[in-house]
Amino acid sequence: MPNEEQMTIDERYKYLRIKQKRYVKASRTERSRMLDEMQQVTGLDRKTLIRHMHRKKIVRRPRRNQRGKAYGAAVDDALRVIAESHDYICAERLKPNLVLMAQHLASHGELEATLPLLQQLGHISLSTVRRRLKQFAYLADWQLPRRKGPKPPNPVTRNIPMERIRWDEPEPGHFEVDLVHHSGSTPGGDYVHTLQMTDVATGWCEQAAVLGRSQRAMEEAFRHILARLPFPVREVHPDNGSEFFNWHLVRFWQEAAQGIKLSRSRPFHKNDNRFVEQKNFTQVRAFLGHERLDTVAQTLLLNQLYDRMWLYYNLFQPVIRLAEKKVTTAPDGTWRVQRRFDQPCTPFQRLCATSAISAPKREELEQLRLRTNPRRLRAEIYELLQELFSLPNASPAVIENVLETLPIPVPA
Repeated sequence: MPNEEQMTIDERYKYLRIKQKRYVKASRTERSRMLDEMQQVTGLDRKTLIRHMHRKKIVRRPRRNQRGKAYGAAVDDALRVIAESHDYICAERLKPNLVLMAQHLASHGELEATLPLLQQLGHISLSTVRRRLKQFAYLADWQLPRRKGPKPPNPVTRNIPMERIRWDEPEPGHFEVDLVHHSGSTPGGDYVHTLQMTDVATGWCEQAAVLGRSQRAMEEAFRHILARLPFPVREVHPDNGSEFFNWHLVRFWQEAAQGIKLSRSRPFHKNDNRFVEQKNFTQVRAFLGHERLDTVAQTLLLNQLYDRMWLYYNLFQPVIRLAEKKVTTAPDGTWRVQRRFDQPCTPFQRLCATSAISAPKREELEQLRLRTNPRRLRAEIYELLQELFSLPNASPAVIENVLETLPIPVPA
């Protein structure tokens, strides 16, 4: 029986008490059939069921020796600080990095990493971490609006192949690209967009905010991302939007970097860009929701926010990558996909495990990581987020100058 369908202990005792009323009045043959049924439903041994049926009252006996807590307040406090520093990610991503993050936060004075604490963090189980973090967990339920109606074909895309980047792509540099709209409930006029690029192999994310979708704004955003990337781009894979596939941007990619492959997803197949679509929620919608952003001040502040998120998510946030996918077929003809995932690692750790990053760039990012306090960095992200939401939207009487957002400065 699947784990989610198994009875709890209290449900099992309640079921046996109901069955006992019929069992004591049944014949020998009926009792045998009832025992078969109870054995299948509860999963208990037949002899155990017989002993329960012959008791005067079926009740759960209390434990003689109650088990004490294996982990005390020190572990709870450490988990709280580590979970906050990681922005309350799931226990599966958090657990393998507890000791490493505890030592890193201790070097910044956020907690005291004693030897007993580090040993306990190294031995704590995944289920225990999940239970302890349940009181901190928060998940916002957002839903992206669907676009209705067919789009006219884009002539620029005729020579661009339609394909999907392999889920097990081992080489960094193959980027899925998407544009997130911040138009609110009124998609008229110029408003802010988030340009996001996600590397399939490492999970490395690049983001830039642009006001409008003009060729100049999009090109400057791509230049900003290329100047900050610590490894070369080998493939750019957006959807079929005209903001990506126009003559100016196709020319830009042909001139900006030689040898870059351009590909695109199939129309109306959002799962072709599954990696960047996932990041659209976790790193954009979860923070900004569906509010309208449409001013120069909001664009500039959002880029400051993305500069800090770039450091926080690429150097400190572990991600899980699919390691194996196997299709099995049952005797009745049904099939299912079994997936196995690897150990959670940060995008920077995954990048360092390849030859795509140079030694000087690796050392530069490692020193940046060591001198950065992730807990303070997370607080700065939420402070900028509150400041962003406090800014007023565009006034109908004022025309926003898109050129004031260009060029986007590259952070030191």
